[in-house]
Amino acid sequence: MSDTLHTLLTEDRSYEPTPEFRAQANVNDPEVYQRALSDPLDFWEGWARQLDWYEPWKKVLVWERPFAKWFVGGKINACHNCVDRHVARGLGDKVALIGEGEPNDVRSFTYAQVKDEVSRIANTLKSLGVSKGDRVCVYMPMIPELPMTMLACARIGAAHSVVFGGFSAESLHERINDAGAKVVVTADGGWRRGHVVELKRITDEALAKGCPTIEKVLVYERIGDATAYDKGHWDSSRDVRWSDVVPQQSVDCPCEPMDSEDLLYILYTSGSTGKPKGIMHSTGGYLTQTYATAQWVFDYKPDDVFWCTADCGWVTGHSYIVYGPMANGVTQVVYEGTPDTPDKDRFWRVIEKHGVTILYTAPTAIRTFMKWGDEYPDRCDLSSLRLLGSVGEPINPEAWVWYHETIGKQNCPIVDTWWQTETGAILISPLPGITSTKPGSATQPFPGIHAAVYNEIGDDVTPRHGALGFYNTAEGRQPDPNGREIGGILTIKEPWPSMLRGIWGDPERYYNVYWSRFNDAYFPGDGTKVDSDGYFWLLGRIDDVMLVSGHNISTMEVESALVDHVAVAEAAVIGKKHEIKGQGISAFVILRTGHTGSPELEKAIKDHVAMKIGAIARPDDLFFCAELPKTRSGKIMRRLLRDVAEGRALGDTTTLADPGVVANLKERYEHES
Repeated sequence: MSDTLHTLLTEDRSYEPTPEFRAQANVNDPEVYQRALSDPLDFWEGWARQLDWYEPWKKVLVWERPFAKWFVGGKINACHNCVDRHVARGLGDKVALIGEGEPNDVRSFTYAQVKDEVSRIANTLKSLGVSKGDRVCVYMPMIPELPMTMLACARIGAAHSVVFGGFSAESLHERINDAGAKVVVTADGGWRRGHVVELKRITDEALAKGCPTIEKVLVYERIGDATAYDKGHWDSSRDVRWSDVVPQQSVDCPCEPMDSEDLLYILYTSGSTGKPKGIMHSTGGYLTQTYATAQWVFDYKPDDVFWCTADCGWVTGHSYIVYGPMANGVTQVVYEGTPDTPDKDRFWRVIEKHGVTILYTAPTAIRTFMKWGDEYPDRCDLSSLRLLGSVGEPINPEAWVWYHETIGKQNCPIVDTWWQTETGAILISPLPGITSTKPGSATQPFPGIHAAVYNEIGDDVTPRHGALGFYNTAEGRQPDPNGREIGGILTIKEPWPSMLRGIWGDPERYYNVYWSRFNDAYFPGDGTKVDSDGYFWLLGRIDDVMLVSGHNISTMEVESALVDHVAVAEAAVIGKKHEIKGQGISAFVILRTGHTGSPELEKAIKDHVAMKIGAIARPDDLFFCAELPKTRSGKIMRRLLRDVAEGRALGDTTTLADPGVVANLKERYEHES
């Protein structure tokens, strides 16, 4: 982690909110931080009161570490608060969703139309046997029917489990079975870079592997080509065409009152053991915090057009396409395709066409846009933008400044946000009307969030401000002159409303992964530094989960897919620094006897990983080797492989069974790279 720490020491630029932005901001009083921290329960209760509840809560929080219950005894429905509440307030004619497909087709839905369509989908799910407490797997392209299907599940009290449309049949199969889903909602296909992603065919492959809990498959006709069905296996006893059932349903579908702690959704994220973790989020607390953070971080106004470029297959799409923005009654864009189809100006054309005012995207995308050059955004009128956001991984200062200058024209505050699938909502971010931002820093914890820095042995070493100035609480030592000497492991010391409620079917794993590292704090697995202004500088993962284009990919999962290839005997995978994706995947492979490394075999093995897991996990580099560096107990030293791949001086090799292995590996790697 030390190299990363030192690269951040050189950043000293700071950007103040303009007086005009500060004056109109939803929150412009810096005292909100102290008020929230002095009584966080009262702070969160104030937000919860802004939502509609069928029954009030009896207690704000019950905390029995590591399990939290928020707004205990309260009854609420997430879909009602995201849709019906706005229609009842007279906002039914306001546009909720602007769906732009990659082929340039555009469909818009008002909140009243969303209410009707969500009710039809919900009644369809009921007709297919779905009831309160069931799980529904959603495997769809990024079209308006995807968030509406999620809301339909919430409306009737069924938990949705959305699977990213780029995942393979094997990944889909694993997630369906782990959740015990009763129904899959999918599409005949979706558009990506001018080609059809055959989602129905992939679904058929997943079900053919054995999914005993699935009773029905509801198929939306996105492509509309009959041959899309022919390529798969249409099972008339199981498969149901959307057009045959949804339009005929009634728009009368009352929302199901849900206990605040009832399950809203399961979302799978990679784990260091290789098996994806089914992260569980409940209803009341999650909705409260996504509503609050969306309103304050993005500074929503009634005439804003918000665009979060994420997919609903990731948590960003759950929290900041569906629940947070729609609970606030925002108009937003949902885009199906990629930023380079038909040309590399597609994102900027979308902003120009729809008058987008707030853009929330990933550092991976920003770095890609930088690489493509200024000519593409300069073709378009981006003057509608007033706020920019970043999510998914730490953003390097150069990309931050390019985003600010080239896209924001130096007029748009940037909210660089840190959070996770597990946290449910933003935990660290600027408040754009208050915070002086620094390129590369997510700045400060959101009001009501108690973030801290721990060292390896569990001491709280967070820098504080006191009568004697800046000091370290654990050791009383002064920081270096740059004020960024205090670094370590990010922790969250107090429960927060949108926190995960566990791992589906595995409470022991929940404790072991997040709560066993420290006895008094949540362990998110990220490193951080805190400077003398109390600003957090996130440094990425400290474990063996790679952060590729903002998505967690388990080294173990990729290694398992590599070894699944007939030619591979053993494999080790590491995340290597990548200028666009943050981290790329480098694989070191030992071949079975009788197989010889070649460019053709390298491609075949990479393709095999993409088939087993999904294209996002395809290794960037694959290196054939005779041995891997292992400790005497047989553990692969990935740290040393990372040193090799990134060209650094080799670290400590004294614990290796054969110290000569890594030196030979380094020599060959440098020769062949």
